[in-house]
Amino acid sequence: MKNYKITSLLVSVLFFSAVHVESRAGSPASCPVFSLEGLTGVNTAERVGGIVDTSRVVDLDEVVVVSQPKEVLSLRQQPLSSSVFTGRDLGNLGVRDLGDLSAYVPSFVMPSYGSRLTSSVYVRGIGSRVNNPAVGIYVDGIPLVSKNSYNFHAYQIDRIDVLRGPQGTLYGMNTEGGLVRLYSKNPMKYRGTDIRVGVGTHFYRNIEFAHYHDMADNIGFSVAGFYTGQNGFFRNSTTGRRADTSDEAGGKANFIWQPTTRFTLNLVADYQYARQEAFPYGVYDADTRDISAPSTNRPNGYRRNMFNAGLGLVYNADGLTLTSQTSYQFLKDCMDMDQDYLPQDYMHLCQRQMMNALTQELTLKSSGDAAWQHSSGVYFAYQWLRTSAPVYFDDDFTSRISTGIGSAMYAAIYQAMVDRMTSAGMPQSVAEGMAANAIEQAGGVSADVSMSVPALFHTPQANVGIYHESNIRLVPRLNLTLGLRYDYNRVNLSYDTSASMAVTANVMGASATNTLTSALLREVHDDYGQLLPKVGLSYTVDRSGSNIYATVSKGYRAGGYNIQMFSDILQSELTANSSNAMAGDYEVTHTDEDYARVNNTITYKPEESWNYEVGAHLNLFGGMMQADLAAYYMTIRNQQLSVMAGDYGFGRMMVNAGRSRSLGFEAALRGSAIDNRLSWAATYAYTRATFTEYSETDDGNTVSYEGNRIPFVPGHTISARADMRFPLARSSSRSIIVGADVTAQGPIYWDEANTTKQPFYALLGLHAGVQWGNTVVRLWCRNVTNTRFATFAFSSSASGRELWFAQRGNPVQAGIDLQLHI
Repeated sequence: MKNYKITSLLVSVLFFSAVHVESRAGSPASCPVFSLEGLTGVNTAERVGGIVDTSRVVDLDEVVVVSQPKEVLSLRQQPLSSSVFTGRDLGNLGVRDLGDLSAYVPSFVMPSYGSRLTSSVYVRGIGSRVNNPAVGIYVDGIPLVSKNSYNFHAYQIDRIDVLRGPQGTLYGMNTEGGLVRLYSKNPMKYRGTDIRVGVGTHFYRNIEFAHYHDMADNIGFSVAGFYTGQNGFFRNSTTGRRADTSDEAGGKANFIWQPTTRFTLNLVADYQYARQEAFPYGVYDADTRDISAPSTNRPNGYRRNMFNAGLGLVYNADGLTLTSQTSYQFLKDCMDMDQDYLPQDYMHLCQRQMMNALTQELTLKSSGDAAWQHSSGVYFAYQWLRTSAPVYFDDDFTSRISTGIGSAMYAAIYQAMVDRMTSAGMPQSVAEGMAANAIEQAGGVSADVSMSVPALFHTPQANVGIYHESNIRLVPRLNLTLGLRYDYNRVNLSYDTSASMAVTANVMGASATNTLTSALLREVHDDYGQLLPKVGLSYTVDRSGSNIYATVSKGYRAGGYNIQMFSDILQSELTANSSNAMAGDYEVTHTDEDYARVNNTITYKPEESWNYEVGAHLNLFGGMMQADLAAYYMTIRNQQLSVMAGDYGFGRMMVNAGRSRSLGFEAALRGSAIDNRLSWAATYAYTRATFTEYSETDDGNTVSYEGNRIPFVPGHTISARADMRFPLARSSSRSIIVGADVTAQGPIYWDEANTTKQPFYALLGLHAGVQWGNTVVRLWCRNVTNTRFATFAFSSSASGRELWFAQRGNPVQAGIDLQLHI
């Protein structure tokens, strides 16, 4: 209840300040939508006859001008829902990665799932933990082809765009929920040296350095580097070690050459290294929602090397712009996971991946102010991915099997001896005692079991797209958008995996070892083709640029293969054939029909959706406020859902959950007041994502989830933030800035049965700083009220019984940052 009150109070104060503030002279003040001075450090107020004009409406996407190779209209002119954040926004909010930013974007969630590897993104009820993403990410024009590279350290960023709803027409597959674009600072427009240093509780530390230089009027370059880390918030109660420490470092470079006014060459490269103690999951009580401290007996960790490089070429002809974007992407990582998440030693996993990828895109778009604006292009991507993922079954797991086999052997020998004695006329009770005594004196009966599941997978895939979009001005205020893309995707899987179980039988002084093995070796592939249309109408309602729009668009996520399923498939085969190993070594054979069943088990289909949306981009109260509103209805077919794999629940896999639908509303407001000294923003989104056709079979009974909420998707997302600047002198470069922000979300259901959930919760943040010329000192505090909540919860049967586990959200943390521009 306290969190509800905090949120309501701050939103009320922001709205009151924006609408009812009065000037110091006592007359109503003219308040702009937001303070460009506060956001960009540039005083953009125009003086007309000696009077400061503070009532201009300026779109954020026009504040930081970036090259858009595909779109011919600015974001708030397009028929879609979007959010834009400048570099100053990111600094004020303390954004270090997209997970931090997601709290301030309607319908956009990127929660912490324990490591940089698990970069799940949910938008408008669409998303998943594993395999193909629902949101595309572009960094400096480079499309990140692997979801494993989504969660990275964001620094020296000039602007971030978040587009919601299917963006498949221009951006292809896996942009079904939306698109995120990040832009680094441009050395042709930004000069000098930036130094940033930060330190905080739990020994958070951060160092950044960047230099921007122009060698000539037509040549600019930049180099930047960073190191960041922290000692973690949680301690493993079994080992006594911190469970979530992290160290990261990297560097990037940008080179721009403009030999003529028509031609631009841009070369970018970015390398990042991450090392983490990861997955701090503790036992979760679904009734009390209490989360215990992590307690694994084995360390969980993640290491990643990531390198992205891109070459962009732009040629401006008369009325046309031709853009070429080429990229190379490399990722090599290693994940160690204690898969039972308990002090006992049931099983662990060591997964190693290495990816190389190439992309090429050519785009031709119109320029100018003609009634017909258009953009066309071709896209190609090829990804090589090798994954080694052996599963190790440890003593506490194999001892259960050993005990079971030993008990069965003992019972068989014991009963045979008793039957033989009683058939010779010995009383039953005497025979039983003598048989037990004879077995014990001879050395007893026991069994020792060892198991291993090595696995190697190659999953190359290719993607080709051809697209066109036209924007036609039907009448002076009415614009029609028509787009169509053909997207082709080929997914390949080559698997070489096996499981072996060695059973050593110790029978009354004699021992023998029998080995049961099962091996799977095959190559498969699938091809998917999609037509992705888009139709939109936008109507400008006034001279300030306010507009309303309606749009219909299709999106999809590619299909693929569940490589996580193989350990479960092989373990099931060993169990089913365990009796065959009693007489000697035995290898499970596989027919073509067996492989067909395996392929049917591991394959999941593409997910397709249709999005129907209406919205508005409004400039209100004479330019005092901007409002962006959207309402949508989405139908999803073959909903891709992440669930625990198979009978044993060793890992996650993707399944198609029939059909679902998602409907919701999004609102984003922003403005400023008191001569631009107060800047504020607030967002709200309601999402109702439910299954309309999904059922499972459990012990022969069909369980329907129709009407249940899609797991991991919050029903409400809310944010509100405000910054107040107090000038220390006539110069605007010297001031004190204080601010607060509230983010809230929930409820979040953790499974498709909706048996448990995280209720609605809110987090409060505070910050204060001093700006003195080009130096800024900033104090900050996150989760001020130390609210306890779960960012993620799941059930697992790795220990032989179903248990719930969860990751607790970070507690209160405070720190100080120093920023210097030379």
